Amino acid sequence: MKKYLLFLLAGLLVACQPKGELTPVLLTCEYRTNPTVVDVASPQLSWINQPASAEVKGAIQSAYQILVASSPELLQEGKADVWDSGKVASDQSYLVPFQGTTLLSGNDYFWKVRVWDGTDRPSVWSECAQWGMGLLDKADWKAQWIGAPWQSEESNQGYGEAPLFRKSFSIDKPIAMAKAFICGLGYFELYANGEKVGDDCLVPNLTNFSNRPALKDYMIVIPENFAGYRVLYLAYDVTSMLQQGENTLGVFLGNGFYNTNAVRFVCPFGSPRLICQLQLTYTDGTTDTVITDPSWMVRRSAIVENDIYNGETYDARKETDNWCANGCDPAGWEPAVLRNAPLGQLSAHTSPTDKVMERLKPVSLTLQDDGTYAVDFGKEISGWIALHNIQGNAGDTVDVHYICESRLGDQKYVLKGAAQESYAPRFTWFVFSKAIISNVKSLTAEQLTAEAVNTDVTVDCEFSTSNDMFNQINTIWQRSQMDNMHGCTASDCPHRERAPYTGDGEVACATVMENFDAAAFYHKWMRDMRDSQDKDTGYEPNGAPWFPGCGGGVPWGAAMNIIPWEFYMHYGDLSDLRSNYNAMKSQVRYMGTWETPRGTIEQLRCNDGTNTQQYWLNLGEWGPVAGLPSNELVHTFFWWLCTDITARAAHALGEKADEATFRANADNIAKAFHAAFYDSNEHTYGDFGSNVFALRMGVPKEHEADVVETLRKELVGKYNTHLNTGIFGTRYLFEILAEHGLNDVAYAIMNQRDYPSYGNWIQQGATVTWEFWDGEGSHNHPMFGGGLVWYYRHLAGMQLDENKPAYRHIVIRPIPVRELTDVNYSKQTPYGKASVAFHHDTTNYQLTVTIPVGSHATVYLPGSDQTEEVTQGTHTFNGSLN
Repeated sequence: MKKYLLFLLAGLLVACQPKGELTPVLLTCEYRTNPTVVDVASPQLSWINQPASAEVKGAIQSAYQILVASSPELLQEGKADVWDSGKVASDQSYLVPFQGTTLLSGNDYFWKVRVWDGTDRPSVWSECAQWGMGLLDKADWKAQWIGAPWQSEESNQGYGEAPLFRKSFSIDKPIAMAKAFICGLGYFELYANGEKVGDDCLVPNLTNFSNRPALKDYMIVIPENFAGYRVLYLAYDVTSMLQQGENTLGVFLGNGFYNTNAVRFVCPFGSPRLICQLQLTYTDGTTDTVITDPSWMVRRSAIVENDIYNGETYDARKETDNWCANGCDPAGWEPAVLRNAPLGQLSAHTSPTDKVMERLKPVSLTLQDDGTYAVDFGKEISGWIALHNIQGNAGDTVDVHYICESRLGDQKYVLKGAAQESYAPRFTWFVFSKAIISNVKSLTAEQLTAEAVNTDVTVDCEFSTSNDMFNQINTIWQRSQMDNMHGCTASDCPHRERAPYTGDGEVACATVMENFDAAAFYHKWMRDMRDSQDKDTGYEPNGAPWFPGCGGGVPWGAAMNIIPWEFYMHYGDLSDLRSNYNAMKSQVRYMGTWETPRGTIEQLRCNDGTNTQQYWLNLGEWGPVAGLPSNELVHTFFWWLCTDITARAAHALGEKADEATFRANADNIAKAFHAAFYDSNEHTYGDFGSNVFALRMGVPKEHEADVVETLRKELVGKYNTHLNTGIFGTRYLFEILAEHGLNDVAYAIMNQRDYPSYGNWIQQGATVTWEFWDGEGSHNHPMFGGGLVWYYRHLAGMQLDENKPAYRHIVIRPIPVRELTDVNYSKQTPYGKASVAFHHDTTNYQLTVTIPVGSHATVYLPGSDQTEEVTQGTHTFNGSLN
């Protein structure tokens, strides 16, 4: 009784203690909210400290305590049987490494956190969060890879049916937990007792799945000497979907990129195959497994054709009743056969999956004279049109023809003659805003939904200005970027090529990170880049994972340096920088193998096994207006940039010897660049962005003013205040102008509505960004979005500090433009929302900034040399621009 009273008294004292001014919210593990599968030994845990009210200023976290338990019940009781950090005196709320007992394969873990504020008052405990561990040892996998007996090991010619797999099994006692670990290559859908499991689409994510002997026969030939291979498996909690007694698992298996033969652009890996391991834990503590093996049954499905490029045909007359439920007729089913395991290591699918991210109803639907229906959804998306409750005769084929400037595959649905039929594709996507639908008796807008499908990477910023066209430009770029995010890679275009181009990826990555919650996305894609690197030479190919149709050159391989550095700047993860560091160094060393006698580089790579130098392996700039800077100049610039970045990475990692080496090398490259390309008589490095590259590198002080003036005359005079750059020059153009006193020129160029300009695309009705300024090529390319960082870094003025990355220290430095009276930008940083609202009337200004807990900012007041240091809270500054 005495112990009970003491316990009660302690509880009352805690309850009566005044609560602090912070509440931990938005808990994440490895950048994800409640990830279902993680395979790192010490996951990194993060949270955001939310102030008690908007009036709070100067709040800090002085300590934290993390509890981790093996069940939500234990956590609720405060029994941390896995880890109790105790009260840790620290302001760290981001990427805190787990330091508890050894995490067990296949187990779920539950955690919560509380914090103490600057006056040592504790917060309430956060809500419970969780993560699931993957199968951590190869020996944990008991399941076998299986496939359809009518297919061979090798990739099948054509683009055939999607097989159905099923397995029935009995459960004779109550279940505590049922978790399925599964991968189906190329794409799969998992079903349990007749219902689809989860809302994922087009899984698993794209990786370098396995070796491909046929690579030598494809367009661009590079040695298959890749550094790594991976296959990602997912985990699904199916506890609530199972029952005591008879149960059935079913899997729909599509071709995806793994088994495409549609174009020579992609080299397939093999025929479709499946691995699944269902782990059952009963309430009495015993366990059981259901695994893929030849006891699984397989048959052909109603998907008679499916290919990532050529589309999908579904013949509803060939549906199998109850195929993934109990009571299915066994006729027509046959045993699955064993398949060879891909070379790739089975790894946890912690990265975000593709999902239906938006649903659109038609803005117009018109019955045309020929009996077809023309539908318009108002903006271009990647995804598909879902058909609802349509009617027709058995054997009639409903044909959805998507209107797109690039070839798309077919979406065909063969009716079975039921009263109402519904269908949406499963194993491909299309790119469209409009379509023509034929061979349907009648159609209403309610029977059509456009489903936008892309990797689950959400917009986490808000940007607006008093110039509506700037807002539109940002919006159409965001749409284009999302359309190009599939399989947790970023493509060049979502229709024609669908390929994970590294150059397109690096040129826009900073803009992506300042618009989206993209940490988990890039964490995965950077691993793909490391895997695709030549393990001996360090060569980074033009696409990752490698597609043998990916043309490019030095700026494409530079992604191996640029993206990890931008990732570090935005997300501050030293462990990720460390993981990429050797690959970054190797890439720079490879670039140096092309050094010329004058200390520049010009890559002249040949197709493997030939002496023919191929332009698509050695590109410099891309997407020009009137002409291109020399390859040698562009290649040398990126050699310098990658060397400079690697020196900075070495500094961040404490690699002092490397830092000194790479810094000296970068300085030498810069000297060689200036000696080779600067024309002292004309005060220029050349046209078409050459001066932009030089100024980004840093022009010698004695020439800087002359080069800036040359650039101004070039843009304002020769090009009539229009840009003259391709994708890489555009990435730096606006920032260089802003940083050299020409922000008014940057504004005027961005504000143009005739060719060449972003506004010219909008004038022509674009709802996404294009590949070329003149409208040639693809009409859905996000690469020119690289230049939009100027919006956030110079118009709004929110900048990062590499010495305190991840918005730990924010620099606020808006540069006023007379014509632009209002700029607003907010960003969900790793510490919470930071924002800038800048208003002026050409004479006076008001600048309001909000800084989250855990960050601090240096604010440069417009129109003066004055700075202010601010911490958490909202702060308003008023002043004169004169």
